[in-house]
Amino acid sequence: MEVAITRISSKGQVVIPSNMRKGLKEGDKLIVMKDKDNFILKKASSLDKNFAEDLEFARRTEEAFNRIKSGEGIKMDMDEFLEELKKW
Repeated sequence: MEVAITRISSKGQVVIPSNMRKGLKEGDKLIVMKDKDNFILKKASSLDKNFAEDLEFARRTEEAFNRIKSGEGIKMDMDEFLEELKKW
């Protein structure tokens, strides 16, 4: 694994060190993933369909969880819930 240090500009821009730009060209899209203090960059064109779907599922799941945490969820008893499941 290669490691390098870079800086973030006042506009939030980050320079990818030249020795790590192999295989990248101007205009390429990168996926940025963040988990606490960790950031991961991945070339978007190298994503397979399943990974892209997994990212979308994770995004939608997090949005739903945040809505529930903020009190926007629906409360129902077990019988009501099971009836709703039958409709699916």
